[in-house]
Amino acid sequence: MTAGTRPHAATRSLPEPDRVHPPFLRRGDTVALVAPAGPVNDHETALAVALLESWGLRPRTTSRLSATHRGYLAGSDGTRLADFTEAWLDPAVRAVLCVRGGYGTQRVADRLDHRRLAAAGPKFLVGSSDITCLHQALGEGLRLVTLHAPMPACRPVHDDDHTAEALRAALFGPSPRSFSLDGPVLVAGRAEGTLTGGNLTVLASSLGTATAPLTDDRILLLEDVGEEPYRLDRSLTQLRRAGVLQRAAGVVLGDFTDCGPPDQVDALLRACLSDLGVPVAAGLPAGHGPRQLTVPLGARAVLDTARRRLTLPPHERNTP
Repeated sequence: MTAGTRPHAATRSLPEPDRVHPPFLRRGDTVALVAPAGPVNDHETALAVALLESWGLRPRTTSRLSATHRGYLAGSDGTRLADFTEAWLDPAVRAVLCVRGGYGTQRVADRLDHRRLAAAGPKFLVGSSDITCLHQALGEGLRLVTLHAPMPACRPVHDDDHTAEALRAALFGPSPRSFSLDGPVLVAGRAEGTLTGGNLTVLASSLGTATAPLTDDRILLLEDVGEEPYRLDRSLTQLRRAGVLQRAAGVVLGDFTDCGPPDQVDALLRACLSDLGVPVAAGLPAGHGPRQLTVPLGARAVLDTARRRLTLPPHERNTP
């Protein structure tokens, strides 16, 4: 065991109170489509609208959804912040779905008005990838369960029935209570704690900010896309140097899509995570792969490597 690691604990428990789980949706509910990161074209918007309408929902968009700025942002910071804030504050909106990721949420996260957003009541935040920053901001700031989920303009939710059904079930209920882990077990054991995390690169680049990952006695989800092994190494090393990895109760690994030769990626993850003294397991279909399950960040969970499962206990709270 190297310096900075701790003895393995069979089960670790998080004393913080349960977060609020937003009320499940019903057919006819209004949901908002927003683009807080990269730009969205009309075809992507049409795909997202059609999907949500097929579920009986009423998607709301604004003219700002198609804005672009600098070629890689969906409008200026002020535009994207205003669109997201208006969507969240709209009393008719029951869920806010990010159409796509890309880059840009870190540019607006510090300008979110948590007091106003909290006053609007709990509602679903849906997204992944760059949206990790918003999960950190709203999950912690509003004490809310948020959905690390495929985005409605992206191919997996249209090409894979399991991906689409997992998102629909998480929104309408009953939400999945257990997830199979089909990858290798790096460190055996059992851990209990609040789920946190998301995209590795975004988490590492958030260190030192208000949305830095808090992992004390939590189960940390990590995934990434398009990062060569040395870049993954850099992000994991940065999290280790900051003490983030060492404080987790357990680590569950999602997809590392297009990140170089799989054997190199697997070896890197094992080398960087196997000495933490906590359970570490791979194979959760979450992130950027062809199948993307919806995972409730902020929910209590049990990681059991013997059963190769990540399970949500039945005491998760859902508001009426």
